[in-house]
Amino acid sequence: MSTWANLGLQDSASPLMEQLIFFHDHALLILVMITVLVGYLMFMLFFNNYVNRFLLHGQLIEMIWTILPAIILLFIAFPSLRLLYLLDEINEPSVTLKSIGHQWYWSYEYSDFNNIEFDSYMIPTNELPTDGFRLLDVDNRIVLPMNSQIRILVTAADVIHSWTIPALGVKVDGTPGRLNQTNFFMNRPGLFYGQCSEICGANHSFMPIVIESVPTNYFIKWISNN
Repeated sequence: MSTWANLGLQDSASPLMEQLIFFHDHALLILVMITVLVGYLMFMLFFNNYVNRFLLHGQLIEMIWTILPAIILLFIAFPSLRLLYLLDEINEPSVTLKSIGHQWYWSYEYSDFNNIEFDSYMIPTNELPTDGFRLLDVDNRIVLPMNSQIRILVTAADVIHSWTIPALGVKVDGTPGRLNQTNFFMNRPGLFYGQCSEICGANHSFMPIVIESVPTNYFIKWISNN
């Protein structure tokens, strides 16, 4: 989860989030290079004394400043397209989870395992345990196995919601009457927090999501006990 004064992205917990962080750093490096170059040129332009009364055009420099930005955009576009296809690829999921957005809570269904269903509400501040996180902890966590391909189906019962887990690189809009899907792969155990990130009305930010990533044998025990 995000911590105090965290200026960067959260530590990734999935291969897709790792790739997103790499692309972010790649694009940021290009932006820094462009900013430094343009800042240097503007600084030199303000403080030099070069004057050319008869300069009407410069075809070479115009070719350079037309072609160079196009090449830079290609260096951003190709990795971005690769990531878009990776995020949409769903390859033989082990577990399917269905998430339904309500005002102001989530419902979950494990349709692969005898239709296990439950609602997940935010824990109020006055009922929060001492080791809990305010506005982030829920009464029923999602339990999923690590090192397994997970498919999630997202929809909504009333207005548009958004199922978002930053550490996993997942953000899926839940739209009434429509079923959206994505996948993720958790490569380490832990608790991963998220929230509804759609402007869907009052209290929309108080729809937290908590995933508990556990080894497969613990997940099987949890399924058996439910």
